[in-house]
Amino acid sequence: MLLFTPGPTPVPQNVRNAMADETMHHRTPEFEAIFERTRKHLFNLFNTDEVLMIASSGTGAMEAAVTNLCHKTLLNVNSGKFGERFGKIAQAHGLGSVEIKNEWDTPVSVEAIIEAVKSDANIDAIAVQISESAGGLSHPVEEIAQAVKAINPDIMIIADGITAVGVERIDVTNIDCLIAGSQKALMLPPGLSILGLSNNAIEKIGAGKGYYLNLATEIKQQRKNTTAWTAATTLIIGLLEVLETIEANGGLSRLYGETACRSKAVKRALEAIGLKIYPKVSAKSMTTIIDDNASEIRNLLKEDYDVNVAGGQDHLKGEIFRINQMGLIPNHEMAWVVNAVELALSRLGRREYDGTANKVFNEAFFGTLDGFKRGFEN
Repeated sequence: MLLFTPGPTPVPQNVRNAMADETMHHRTPEFEAIFERTRKHLFNLFNTDEVLMIASSGTGAMEAAVTNLCHKTLLNVNSGKFGERFGKIAQAHGLGSVEIKNEWDTPVSVEAIIEAVKSDANIDAIAVQISESAGGLSHPVEEIAQAVKAINPDIMIIADGITAVGVERIDVTNIDCLIAGSQKALMLPPGLSILGLSNNAIEKIGAGKGYYLNLATEIKQQRKNTTAWTAATTLIIGLLEVLETIEANGGLSRLYGETACRSKAVKRALEAIGLKIYPKVSAKSMTTIIDDNASEIRNLLKEDYDVNVAGGQDHLKGEIFRINQMGLIPNHEMAWVVNAVELALSRLGRREYDGTANKVFNEAFFGTLDGFKRGFEN
């Protein structure tokens, strides 16, 4: 079965092998050396002033970011379940909460953020997804961050990059906290989250808030190549293997380039067989299709063609399906996925199968990739 859900993503065999070795105690020089090497790679990936690894899902990192960086009122962008979650976290901790809500296919505008900030002087943190995976939507986070900092540089910008880190290069110049999760583009099992922090964020954290998710405590310990609490040793060992594998396969520039080429090619292939892209601005991390036969297509893909893709949630259940683009995806697997979608449409009597999706994917991917490689080599 080919796993093409936008998290969890497939774990490469060499990473599984690395995590299958003997269990290592987290308070040893051997593990501290692994931790130090992993941190060095993460600084390269995040390009932030500090990086922290926490044994939690991405939601734990979201909560840590809100509780440590928002002292008054959080402005959150709700264009899906994960944007909505930021607001619920703020409310659960008794913080003020202001929400900008759009349909799940609609990105927030920079102007809407500016208006909200100017209307409420208590807003001291903004939380927004770079890639909102509920609908495969992309928000203009870098532009938002720049505009907000021009108004008030003390407002913290929390960017949920759980389905963006490892997918595309992110300009963190005006971002104070960038969040990632292990089970997405980092190609690991769930259970490890990572936060990249700016120096301004570290200053605002101060003594930190809370106990387990107190970021001040983690900063102090992780700068000594250990963790405040029990480390997710196996996942960190796997993360080091992932980051070294990316480096061995041409580095981050190559990963970003191939992901962008693949995302573009899949979109063209599916549009060529009459399917409609759901979000108005698509994230590179996944391709989301809205279709009356979304559930039937998903079932056929899984039962007849050994392809597992994700469906929709809440009001989009049965309305969309989402195909992962994150990680080191073999080209022949991606070609089979779009081919299987076309076969499913044929089974549903929607169109006669003629191999269009596979043809368009290969032409678009390798044509775009050739141009990328020429630029990469030059």
